Amino acid sequence: MEQIENAASPAPVHGIVRQPMPFKPYYVDDAVTIYNADCRQVLPFLPRFDLLLTDPPYGIGADKMTLGNGKRKIYRGSEEWDSKPPSRWQIEQMIEMATYSILWGGNYFAMPETRCVLVWDKGTGDNDFADCELAWTNLNKVAKKHFQSWVGANAKDKDSVRVHPTQKPSALMRWCLSLVPDAKTVLDPFMGSGTTLVASKLEGRQAVGIERDERYCEAAVKRLAQKTLF
Repeated sequence: MEQIENAASPAPVHGIVRQPMPFKPYYVDDAVTIYNADCRQVLPFLPRFDLLLTDPPYGIGADKMTLGNGKRKIYRGSEEWDSKPPSRWQIEQMIEMATYSILWGGNYFAMPETRCVLVWDKGTGDNDFADCELAWTNLNKVAKKHFQSWVGANAKDKDSVRVHPTQKPSALMRWCLSLVPDAKTVLDPFMGSGTTLVASKLEGRQAVGIERDERYCEAAVKRLAQKTLF
């Protein structure tokens, strides 16, 4: 992976960083920059983006869910990262970083009124799993729905593996990007295994992702290094 040696100089995030960044990027390529850090510490040093597209913890205990990926257990990290949702000020901090925002799990947070709620129909069928997930946005659009089955063996991207218990499909994030076609720069402060970054790269956008768990950063780098992205 590509490392930046001089932490005191501005990180080369495609010419958009405006002040010295005290954190070294974990990874950089021509479209993506990853920081292995707490987003609350990194965000003050980043400039404004066109779009915030993120899926933060909902505070529903997903870190304790028993999930598998075939015979291989999905890594969840060493901390109780889904024990509570981000604080109000942290959500406001993220939203202030971008002109447009798409925040998955918005129904778990106290968000302003919006006319454009996004609905992901997961095609779960008759079981105890949620039928859909909701995203809060500040887009000036009507409510929109995306269907993609994401249950059982279908809960992974094509020719890929699921490495995060709350991983979203890249097609869902590409759909989100299609709703904001003029957004050239994308921010994901809770990038997990990097699905937003993969989608952004596929759509020709510049993206910055932040993740405090290094093993998820490593998983994202491996996904981005694939010759064919999904």
